[in-house]
Amino acid sequence: MAPFVVETVDLSKSYRTGFWLNQTVTSLKRCSLSVSQGQTFGLLGPNGAGKTTLLKMLLGIVRPTSGRGTLLGRPLGDRAVRQFVGYLPENPYFYDSLTAWEFLTFMAGLFNLGEPDRSRRIAQLLDWVGIGQKTARRKPLREYSKGMLQRVGMAQALVGNPEVVFLDEPMSGLDPLGRYQMREIILSLKSQGKTIFFNSHILSDVEVICDRVAILCDGELRCTGSPDELLGTGDRYRVYGHGGTAEVLQKWLPDLEFDKGDWQGTLQGELPDFLASLNLLGGKLLRLNSSRRSLEEFFVQQVGGNAKPISMNQEGNNSE
Repeated sequence: MAPFVVETVDLSKSYRTGFWLNQTVTSLKRCSLSVSQGQTFGLLGPNGAGKTTLLKMLLGIVRPTSGRGTLLGRPLGDRAVRQFVGYLPENPYFYDSLTAWEFLTFMAGLFNLGEPDRSRRIAQLLDWVGIGQKTARRKPLREYSKGMLQRVGMAQALVGNPEVVFLDEPMSGLDPLGRYQMREIILSLKSQGKTIFFNSHILSDVEVICDRVAILCDGELRCTGSPDELLGTGDRYRVYGHGGTAEVLQKWLPDLEFDKGDWQGTLQGELPDFLASLNLLGGKLLRLNSSRRSLEEFFVQQVGGNAKPISMNQEGNNSE
């Protein structure tokens, strides 16, 4: 078995543009990353960062200008791996005169699923993504909302029981309930050992779901790592309290802010030992917060002035 499900080495993509096609725009620059079996990998970046370009190159839809990569141990673009891959584009387009059941039946046919396995698989997927079978059999896709189409899109991505699933902005256009349900589907796939690679702007969901994340900005990979590696382990605390003496508290809180008995600071040392010392001083702990940065704070720090003025906890339509 290949050591990585997804691997790229110095992958780059340039396009010719302008009226005479005499200008060159580079959308991805020497991107090297790897995703192991069973990992959930989140690719983050502002609009125009190159996320969708990279995703399409991994799927063989777009050819790289330079560099190399593999998917399931085979070179990018190899048709033999497509039967093991599921893909949900950001703005999927379906035959809107079909019902969801008819559309999934068509998709199942592409994977050579025959009866009774086909009907069983479709019913299972519709139940999983929250679309009733009665609705799926009677209602044409043109009458579906954006959220319902995303659910159908997720079902079609999974109809062949793929080993690796690529999701381009899977939370886009969903209301809070839809986002929660989509997140639960992804977590369920994760529990089954599927490898998941997805782009997203909704950083709170990424922080919960992903084993590893990467930040892409202006076509360059800024950083890659697990949330703990990038954000810290969360074992540092910001403490707020009253009482005690500044001299003793300073030993535990190097950045102590002390004003008329009220104080706050970042704890250095073991929390139980600090609480025992505070008790001896006659002090009182009022509040305790983790000092670990959020993924949103880390993201803004990484992209700096390159971040476009969008809310990173809201979905949006992106063009890359």
